[in-house]
This record gives sequence, structure tokens and C-alpha cells, in this order.
Amino acid sequence: MTGPALAPPAGPATPVVDVQGAVVTLGAQRVLHGVDLRVEEGELVALLGANGSGKSTLLRSVVGVLPLDSGSAQLFRHDVTTRAAHRQLGYVPQHAVESGNIPATAREAVATGLLGPRSWFPRSRDLRVGALLSDVGLGDLVDRPVTEMSGGQRQRVMIARALVREPSFLVLDEPFSGVDVASRELITALFRRLHERGRTILVVLHDLGELEQDITRTVILEGGRVVYDGPPEDRPRLDTGHEHALRPAPSLGEELDR
Repeated sequence: MTGPALAPPAGPATPVVDVQGAVVTLGAQRVLHGVDLRVEEGELVALLGANGSGKSTLLRSVVGVLPLDSGSAQLFRHDVTTRAAHRQLGYVPQHAVESGNIPATAREAVATGLLGPRSWFPRSRDLRVGALLSDVGLGDLVDRPVTEMSGGQRQRVMIARALVREPSFLVLDEPFSGVDVASRELITALFRRLHERGRTILVVLHDLGELEQDITRTVILEGGRVVYDGPPEDRPRLDTGHEHALRPAPSLGEELDR
């Protein structure tokens, strides 16, 4: 009797994010100094660090918004500046809650995420948009103008817009900034569901907060360099209110060497 056919050995997994030696200069200031970052499929990775540490710059480089001076950045093995890299990407930039001056309803704002080469029939489009707004707790506000929404509601509209194409990779820059407690809870629950369904998430956070039990890895930046990359439970303590890693006081010799 012939035994079952054996599957070929699996090759190396394709990383969702592969950044190597990323160097970025903004104006006259070097912001990233040779940063490496790799995110595997299904991870929920948090970027932490002080203001000015390079978190948002790294995130914007990952999605192709900021060009690199040197190094490389790929999504799904495609250069981040190509259309192929963006097909599975959903992105919520920093200060998305400030988009409240958009003269559109929640339904219309989310539907703009479907613009592109693919045509959508109105019924299938509206069903998808309505389902996403329900997922973020705004099912009863689909026709409310974004200008009349709270900061937390606007943020949820922007998250729904990023998800409307069902991307496998979601990138968010401080999604909890400026939102109310109720929105924080709804957004946390949404992230948890997305992660349980296998979505890969890369998020800049002020602190781990309610997501601490769900984060698979934390990456801490300081001065444009990665100073920690590992399990959240082993990360260095952060200086409350300043978001940088606390280090032991230097010895006299170390002080003199600086």
C-alpha cells in the first residue's frame, strides 16, 4: 500500500515587514540611524519610545510615506513604494482624529477607502461599509457627518476606513491619542478580534495599556535606534511621562567617557 504523499518541506516564512539598515534624515536632522525591523505574519507588535525617538518616522517609512536615505524597506517582499506592497495594507496615520473637518458622513468617509482600480457595486460597497462601522461601534451613526463626531468616533471612522479593503496588515500611529475611554475600550476589543483572526498589526503606542496582554512583541526606540526588541514582559521599564528606558546611574568612569 502506498503511504500518504509527503508535503514538500516548507521554505522560510515571508515576513510582512522587513526593514534593514533604515536611515532617514528630516531637514538637517538624522532621525533614524540604521534601524532593523522584522514583523512576521500574525504578530501584534508595539513600537514604544519617547517623543522624538523616531517611532512615527519608522512607521511612515514602513508604509512608504517617507523615503529612506539608505537601507531597505519591504512589505510582503515588495519595496514599500510599490503598489504591490500596499495591496494588503491598511494605514491609520497619527492625528487621524483631526480629520474632523472632512465634509462627509461616516459612510462616505469609510467608502473612500474603496477608491481605486477595482469597481464596487453600490450595494456590495454599502454592505461592506455598514459592517465595518458596526464593528467599530458606529452602526447607528453611518449617516452622521464626521464634523459632528467626537475625537474617539472620528478615530473609529478612520480605522474602519483602513479596514474596508480587508487588509491582512494593519499599521496604526497612536490610535488611542485624544480618544475617550469608551472609544479606547472599543478599539482595544477590535484589535483583539482582528489579531485572533490572524491579522498582523504594527502599532505605535504611548503605553501598552489595555493591549498589554495581546502584544506579542515590543520594540523600543531611543534616539533613532532600536534599544529593545523582544517580549513585552521583559522590556525595560519606561520613565513615566517621558517614555524612555530607565538605565542605571552611570559610574564616574562612564560619566567621564561621555
